[in-house]
Amino acid sequence: MKAFCFAVLALLLSGCASVEWTKPGISVEERAADVQQCQQNAWREANWSYLDRTYPYGGRWIYPDPLGRPLAGYPYMSYGDPFGNRYMIETQLADFCMRSKGYDLAEVKK
Repeated sequence: MKAFCFAVLALLLSGCASVEWTKPGISVEERAADVQQCQQNAWREANWSYLDRTYPYGGRWIYPDPLGRPLAGYPYMSYGDPFGNRYMIETQLADFCMRSKGYDLAEVKK
């Protein structure tokens, strides 16, 4: 039983590796600017695509997201959002943006 618990703990700790965007020959400031631009564009695109949807159960609500940005949302139904998770779409768009600029995710050496 101890070996099993140790194996599970080792597996969990190995999954906690930190990653960051890397690109050869680019400064930290340039990388930070590219990350910020991609995240802003991804948020805007995900929010705009979400605004076009209409729900039969009520209108839109404007409320702040966890980062304080204005967000148009809809009342949640008992089964959640049938069109997908906006934050997952935002993450995928930001990932695509960074990869299209030539970046790759690499593990941070501590």
